[in-house]
Amino acid sequence: MVLAPTDLNYKLRVLNIYKETIADGFGLRYSIYFAGCVHACPGCHNQSSWSPRGGLLLTDKWLEEIIQEVNANPLLDGITLSGGDPFYCPPELLRFLKAFKAKSNHTVWCYTGYCYEELLEDEQRKACLPCIDVLVDGRFEIDKFDPYLKFRGSSNQRIIHLKNGQIDFIE
Repeated sequence: MVLAPTDLNYKLRVLNIYKETIADGFGLRYSIYFAGCVHACPGCHNQSSWSPRGGLLLTDKWLEEIIQEVNANPLLDGITLSGGDPFYCPPELLRFLKAFKAKSNHTVWCYTGYCYEELLEDEQRKACLPCIDVLVDGRFEIDKFDPYLKFRGSSNQRIIHLKNGQIDFIE
């Protein structure tokens, strides 16, 4: 059963953090995996991330610690948000993004099962886009799975570079 965000008193929850990884975008990245996803893509490699009840509740104190850790590591190129789907609860994602961008100069990559065009149709999700530098969009489609693709699982997914929430270019 897939849970819709409105079914729960949802708060942003963190499943896992990788403080240094080269698997989630260009350069060395600090990756945060959030809980909650409504897409339920067949073949998803991270089905445990679908439940919005997973992981631990992100607090303001924890967010400040994350920002301090990222800023203190001169080797990092930025952060990556994944999951689940970071856009599962857009008001809290926006709050996270604004706090991070206000206190860090690092880039933000964000993975989502929504297509960019779908995000534009939802005012709350659209509001998050100006805080994101690179969006990897689209549901995982097992029939388009290609293990040789860079930073994505299926060929329908796009790596979209954004400027102020608008498409700059697509890889």
